[in-house]
Amino acid sequence: MTATSPTALTATALPAGARLTLVVAALDDTVPGVRSLTLARPDGAVLPSYTPGSHVVVEIPAGEGRARRLANAYSLTGESVHPTTYAISVLRCDPESGAAGGSAWIHTLGLGDTLTVTAPRSAFAPVQLATRHLLVGAGIGITPLVSHLRSALRWGRDVQLLQVSREGYGAHVDEVRALGGDRVTVLGDRAALAAHLGPLLADQPIGTHLYTCGPTAFMDAVVATARDLGWPPSRVHLEHFGLDALDPGDPFTVAVDGGPTLAVPSGTSLLEALEEHGYDVPNLCRQGVCGECRLGVVPAASTGVHHRDLFLGDDARAAGDCAMACVSRALTDAATGRAHLEVSL
Repeated sequence: MTATSPTALTATALPAGARLTLVVAALDDTVPGVRSLTLARPDGAVLPSYTPGSHVVVEIPAGEGRARRLANAYSLTGESVHPTTYAISVLRCDPESGAAGGSAWIHTLGLGDTLTVTAPRSAFAPVQLATRHLLVGAGIGITPLVSHLRSALRWGRDVQLLQVSREGYGAHVDEVRALGGDRVTVLGDRAALAAHLGPLLADQPIGTHLYTCGPTAFMDAVVATARDLGWPPSRVHLEHFGLDALDPGDPFTVAVDGGPTLAVPSGTSLLEALEEHGYDVPNLCRQGVCGECRLGVVPAASTGVHHRDLFLGDDARAAGDCAMACVSRALTDAATGRAHLEVSL
């Protein structure tokens, strides 16, 4: 395949929030509990290119025990440059998980079924100036790292991948081994990781960037080890999967369109607080991935937005004039101790 300029990676990108109707072109249930789907346009046309680490949001219709529509984010694992298909892998979640209804529905799909996804977005892109890309993933958290590995190999960048997965239950193990060869190490359990991780992180050249994704406890261990070894936070990048990974947050107040000030307690989202007070806020995923609940923010009357979503780009975050009601919170002003947002519906 002829390499295309890195600037072409997003040349065919669609506007944020745009939808694509795709059909299931192939299914793979080889790994227990994980369904890998290949999705294509009905006419087979080329799909928008995307940045490595990107995800799409799949819209799950109401029904079969789901009282409302859902939306789950899934990382793209296939070719990112002018792809004719998108590939995602979906772990069938525990019934208590907020993503369970969506994952169960995806596990019922058959060849030729249609589904709607948003245009690809990324909050986990590779740093182009890195001297080495060190990828560390566990469980289904390997998925965003597969496209990182593909991209680094395509452009001849120094890359190393460490995957933790149980024997016989590892998604994409054969694929990453075929792609990366001796650049890939697969470990079978947390004990092996504990013995391997410290020496690995201690023996990286200056300018290496670390990317990690997986269960929260796993990522906490990776980040703690890196911190103890002196890695600066700017070189450690994490991919969380929606709201389940977020802490309860500090309490703050909010006013809507100049109305009365309302309290948003710790553990209550801005969306939930507004709904409790009778405000009708459009929403879909409630996990910070779809962009449906975006609110306008008045920067001059607010103490700042703590963005915790996977939808907004860097420029929108820096502007401070919008927030995702399902996950965003107010920053606390250090001088006054006040945390407040002025929003508009």
